[in-house]
Amino acid sequence: MAGTVLLRPQEQVADAMLDGWRNQQLARNLTFSTIEGRLNAVRAFNRHADAHPWEWTPKMVDDWLGDLRAVRHLKQSTLRNYAEAVRSFCAFITDPAYGWAAECERRFGTHPIQVCHEWNTATHLQESEADPAKRAFTREELQAFFDHAGEQVERISGAGRKGWLPAFRDATLFKTAYAYGLRRRETRMLDLVDFGPNPHARMFGDFGVCYVRFGKAMKGSPPKRRSVLTVGPRDGVGGLDWIVEILTQWIEEVRPAFANAHGPALWPSERSLRIGFSQMNTRFAAYRDALRLDQGLDFHSFRRSYVTHLIEDGWDPRFVQEQVGHEHASTTSIYTCVSSDFRTRTLRKAMESTVDAALRTGRKNR
Repeated sequence: MAGTVLLRPQEQVADAMLDGWRNQQLARNLTFSTIEGRLNAVRAFNRHADAHPWEWTPKMVDDWLGDLRAVRHLKQSTLRNYAEAVRSFCAFITDPAYGWAAECERRFGTHPIQVCHEWNTATHLQESEADPAKRAFTREELQAFFDHAGEQVERISGAGRKGWLPAFRDATLFKTAYAYGLRRRETRMLDLVDFGPNPHARMFGDFGVCYVRFGKAMKGSPPKRRSVLTVGPRDGVGGLDWIVEILTQWIEEVRPAFANAHGPALWPSERSLRIGFSQMNTRFAAYRDALRLDQGLDFHSFRRSYVTHLIEDGWDPRFVQEQVGHEHASTTSIYTCVSSDFRTRTLRKAMESTVDAALRTGRKNR
């Protein structure tokens, strides 16, 4: 833009700044959704400030974030993400390597500054900032949810009404999400080819392993892949191998009845090759509300429940960490919402071991 005569210099320079920042983020391999979200945050701040980027001040950030918190009641994590978007944009336009400071000085007699600092933005103080209301299902709640989902299929089918196929699909989808500890997107993006045999557990047939190809990505990286083993009973307790029969029935008997069954997706929709997020969310909320369950239960609660129940059933925490694809054990611990009964049993076991050890020592001293 150097030396170019602009018809609307302020608007055109501001737009060029945003375009340049977008290209920088594309070069860093950030996802399109992340980039678009950041751009929208910066545009929102620009509208609130009613000033061009080279005119921004820290006070404008204070007013904007204060309004978002006091009036719109946005969550802390959302506020921090918005502020981080503005911080990142300011870092770009103040970087000498891109020349925007010199360009603004030449055209407007001033230059942009960094307006987001430690003293006027929220800091990330703890690893988990999720809504405290979010939690895992209890075993009783989970069973009631699955029972209700099955009853809806029977009710719709028995009445001779349309809709039993989607209801059957969603019931199977929910059970699969729990049986393999999947996130919502991981569940939605499963294809028929994403299951295979486990040579060390041939009793599960073609469903010994679930291959997750659309796991949560690290910033600037493609989706993270992992394989999740089908979990059988441990010492005669628990076990999620019931999913094998359910998936077999779905794939061989029910799924072919969909008009879009010719596609690769495990969960086809009535109108498209793959189910949408809104359909999954709507059905989940309808079942949860019909049972009058806690509003803190959401689709991710299947994943929280998977972690919790495996830990309660005695599976090694490292194994559980690998199953759900957490890089750090501390992340897995955040998901764990063990019941009071489990804690009581653990405490009793520890106390019994301590007493037995003391008694053996006493007998030896005699």
